[in-house]
Amino acid sequence: MSDLNSTKQKILLLIFGGLSLSLTRSPGQYYKILGKMIKGWKQIKETELKKEIRQLYYSKLVKTKNNSDGTLTLLLTEKGRQKALKYNFDMMKITPHVWDGKWRMVVFDVPEERRDARDSLRAKLKNLGFYELQKSVFVHPFNCKNEIDFIIELFELRRHVRYGVLDYIDNDLHLRKIFQNLI
Repeated sequence: MSDLNSTKQKILLLIFGGLSLSLTRSPGQYYKILGKMIKGWKQIKETELKKEIRQLYYSKLVKTKNNSDGTLTLLLTEKGRQKALKYNFDMMKITPHVWDGKWRMVVFDVPEERRDARDSLRAKLKNLGFYELQKSVFVHPFNCKNEIDFIIELFELRRHVRYGVLDYIDNDLHLRKIFQNLI
């Protein structure tokens, strides 16, 4: 999304956040998303907001829907959704917290004809701080199921990727040494 200025990026992510609200089932997650959205909207000046939304509309990243009560609803187009997903993907991090003593493992077997997706998955796992246990086996100490689900949906790799939580692994001491600054 480097072709969009920070205000346009915020607007797309805030609209995408509205979609996330409709998909979440957890009240805690709902209010967390809502709080971030409200904070994000408040950071944008009204005149700048109108100008940027108009430009997003002309670039076909958003579309408008007139409501019966006279209000207007902004909706992401497929092109806008892809931009928001890409930006979300680029900004993704796994936040360290108190370690529960369990290891998260991502295992994949992506066919050769999907090599680009496989390489992108591997690169993103490394970028997120996973340790490469084997060529297609990665380990991380913190809960990251939502992030992994997001990545495998983005690359359309659901059939080829497995996520597991381990209570025990025989090289636990080695992994603890690798992640000693985090756990």
